[in-house]
Amino acid sequence: MKKIYIASDHAGYNLKKEIIKKFSRKFIFIDLGTNSSNQSVNYPDYAHKLCKKVIKKNTYIGILVCGSGVGMSMAANRHKNIRAALCYSVKNSKLSRLHNNANVITLGSRLTNKKLAFKCLNTFLITDFEGGRHTKRIKKI
Repeated sequence: MKKIYIASDHAGYNLKKEIIKKFSRKFIFIDLGTNSSNQSVNYPDYAHKLCKKVIKKNTYIGILVCGSGVGMSMAANRHKNIRAALCYSVKNSKLSRLHNNANVITLGSRLTNKKLAFKCLNTFLITDFEGGRHTKRIKKI
């Protein structure tokens, strides 16, 4: 089974737990925190922690969840060789993998309902990079 790193801040904690529950039969999750929705934490700490792991194990994918998904995406994209995509629809989830070879998906728990988050994540996880003309573009990032 494919291993996936996952992390959240306090705002994304509940959706993170729901993701692990829903997809645990298909994937092995390595949960990097946070461990509560009750204590406020700083999302960049968790984004940086996850990205360092994804960079080391370049065959792994990462999932980051915060309130909007924006903060996690911004923090993650500070890392070389991380291509984090804020996904809010099935179409942009598919294109983020197909054309951009995204290796981290970010989700906003306050802006995306659970059902849509699951669809976006599933699409992200089953879509492969198309390569071809997109490869030279990825290298420019």
